[in-house]
Amino acid sequence: MKKSKTLRIIKITLCSAFALAFLVFAGLGASIGYGPLHFLRSALTSTAKGNSKQFGFDKIERLDGNPLEGKNICVLGSSVVFGHASQEESVAEYFGRRFGCAYTKEAVSGTTLVDSGTLSYVSRLRKLDRSVHYDLFICQLSTNDATKEKPLGEISAGPDYDTSTVTGAMEFIINYARDTWNCPVVFFTGSRYESENYAAMVRRLLELREKYGIGVLDLWSDDDFNNIPDDLREIYMSDPIHPTKAGYRDWWCPEMERQLLEYLNNQPTNK
Repeated sequence: MKKSKTLRIIKITLCSAFALAFLVFAGLGASIGYGPLHFLRSALTSTAKGNSKQFGFDKIERLDGNPLEGKNICVLGSSVVFGHASQEESVAEYFGRRFGCAYTKEAVSGTTLVDSGTLSYVSRLRKLDRSVHYDLFICQLSTNDATKEKPLGEISAGPDYDTSTVTGAMEFIINYARDTWNCPVVFFTGSRYESENYAAMVRRLLELREKYGIGVLDLWSDDDFNNIPDDLREIYMSDPIHPTKAGYRDWWCPEMERQLLEYLNNQPTNK
């Protein structure tokens, strides 16, 4: 009798532990974009005003005669590229529709540039198909490195990049993408929010632009761009970091498009 009761307690404990583990994993999936309940993220953001039908990406008009028409691009990033607060539509989808180009969207929320695990930018970059041809490689300057206080590091003097630092990871990504796909490399920043760490990352990125001649779609530095009314900010942003569909379609991406076309049109092959 006593043994039967003990076994029952063990079974209940194990079941409870498995149930808790499932809920944690499912909740993580809902948050970062995969797992059994990842669809909850879309459901939770569907009622946001900035994600209403009037801001649908289906209303994006093709830009005729652009340099990416019919081309293939790759976009690497974390939650901002994934579309964490915009029902999984963001930069890649906007450019795909606007430029009429194919795209690979390599995005996992919560990940860092710094190579600290199998889902880091560096690790996922290494897993991309090297035989695929890309005409443009775009990388998000991740806010997660700033939030997690990853070390900024120093600009390298040679070909050895310390990917345990933000700077080394960025240098690795730039050179790996160029060597692998022989295409222009462009980074983009987020719009301004309260973060000294991210501000330092943006400054370092601009230094790397000078060193490597990469493109930088800078949404951080311009005061006029970031000075929008509070009522618009409530529509455009779900939180200080993540845009809604409206935020991408009507605020971030048109400015990114302007800067990107300026950069591409100044490349030697487009002159």
